[in-house]
Amino acid sequence: MVNLGIKQPINTILDAARDKKADVIGMSGLLVKSTVVMKENLEELNARDAAQFPVLLGGAALTRAYVENDLTETYDGEVHYARDAFEGLRLMDDIMATKRGEGPAPDSPEALAAAAKTAERKERHARSKAIAAKRKAAEVPVLVPGRSDVADDNEIPVPPFWGSRIVRGIPVADYLQTLDERALFLGQWGLRGARGSEGPSYEELVETEGRPRLRYWIDRLATEGILAHAAVVYGYFPAVSEGDTVHVLTEPDPAAPVRVSMDFPRQQRPRFLCIADFLASRERAQAAGRTDVLPMQLVTMGTEIADFANKLFAQDAYRDYLEVHGISVQLTEALAEYWHQRVRAELRFTAGTMAAEDPDDPQGFFDLEYRGARYSFGYGACPNLEDRAHIVTLLDSARIGVTLSEELQLHPEQSTDAFVLHHPEAKYFNT
Repeated sequence: MVNLGIKQPINTILDAARDKKADVIGMSGLLVKSTVVMKENLEELNARDAAQFPVLLGGAALTRAYVENDLTETYDGEVHYARDAFEGLRLMDDIMATKRGEGPAPDSPEALAAAAKTAERKERHARSKAIAAKRKAAEVPVLVPGRSDVADDNEIPVPPFWGSRIVRGIPVADYLQTLDERALFLGQWGLRGARGSEGPSYEELVETEGRPRLRYWIDRLATEGILAHAAVVYGYFPAVSEGDTVHVLTEPDPAAPVRVSMDFPRQQRPRFLCIADFLASRERAQAAGRTDVLPMQLVTMGTEIADFANKLFAQDAYRDYLEVHGISVQLTEALAEYWHQRVRAELRFTAGTMAAEDPDDPQGFFDLEYRGARYSFGYGACPNLEDRAHIVTLLDSARIGVTLSEELQLHPEQSTDAFVLHHPEAKYFNT
């Protein structure tokens, strides 16, 4: 396997594939923008007569339906969806077996069944496209209002300070409680129980393999000082909304100059939601004589855990690498969720804090059973990844060693940023 690293242009990928006589090309996408890049990459492979390479695609931004329907139609060669690294290994086994002539004969029941399944999928996709096109043609134009029905009279909290602050030396025990074990064990590590009575169940694997390995790695990483570099930069910024735009102001005064403006898409169907609806309008702020508050945060585990994982990879310790990399990703998310709790605790209302509405059951945090929401650019309701630069600039993230690349990726990889909405109706939605 030749690991080219992240953010590689298709020319570099294809040149390496040809130079190394690769059997397969693999690409992984984390952000929504990645889906567009992948499609463009496949089109470029077609244009450069490189469709002889089977392509494996995966990552958080992709779905099986998108790969097996849309991207299969785009690429002239084979496209396969790998839900995780373990499915990628299985697919590689299948591809290499076929290449060695060890696969089922073309007229065997297995091959015929696979061909029939592929043909059925393509026919179903074509049918769905035809139905969607017919439905769209019959649609009555919708009048999109300037604002949704989201309440504009909710109480605005008082932040503990304006501007940003840095926090370092956060004990791993503090945010380990917000680590999503299911995302780690099932999503990152691929722990899957056997069906029926043959073999251990997922719950048994969690007890015998998942949690013991997690404890081992946390103890080791903490002992070796690798987890001592977690850091947070966060802050509270005065803001008002105007139509589909959010303005961050220089001071908590509705008449203050605009420091940064961010435009958000509005749903073209009921409820016609837009991120801007969850912040006080300029008119309301002027009437009340005070602005709304827009919290922002950026957390990082530091470069050390990435360096440690890469060292395992270089030593061909692939299982250890996958486990440590999975832990690093989920610890980053755990730290982000933990600090989101801190933000909710610091935003004060007349009746207390946002944290007063937090769930009693820890699982409730993973199910988002709390007031408000934490959003990251590149997803759903806020797809404009370019606005990530505003968070990085406003928080001056370089102070904790986090920078933004030309491709709008945070470095080190084990970092994540977000803005927080306190509005009680704020939720995740797609435009």
